[in-house]
Amino acid sequence: MGREVRLRIIVKGIVQGVGFRSFIRRHATALGLTGYVRNLPDGESVEIVVGGPEDSVNELIKLAKRGPPAAVVDNVEVEPYEGEWNFTGFSIRYD
Repeated sequence: MGREVRLRIIVKGIVQGVGFRSFIRRHATALGLTGYVRNLPDGESVEIVVGGPEDSVNELIKLAKRGPPAAVVDNVEVEPYEGEWNFTGFSIRYD
């Protein structure tokens, strides 16, 4: 399965209002990952906080780089997530 990783991923481009969050939640859940996805206030980026086996997280990153059919992904930034971890599933956040 590989080691467990926790990452914060920022996806920029046409990623709001195109089903991107639902796309990520569906795939993250299928991959058995925990965390959340949310729109950022700039109107052109989405934040994904994800944890799980490294192979599965890497698969989600590949999917995020593509996105759903209506999305246009310009840039994906990946960094370690250092915050507290108390996620039991994968959700869409609206904050």
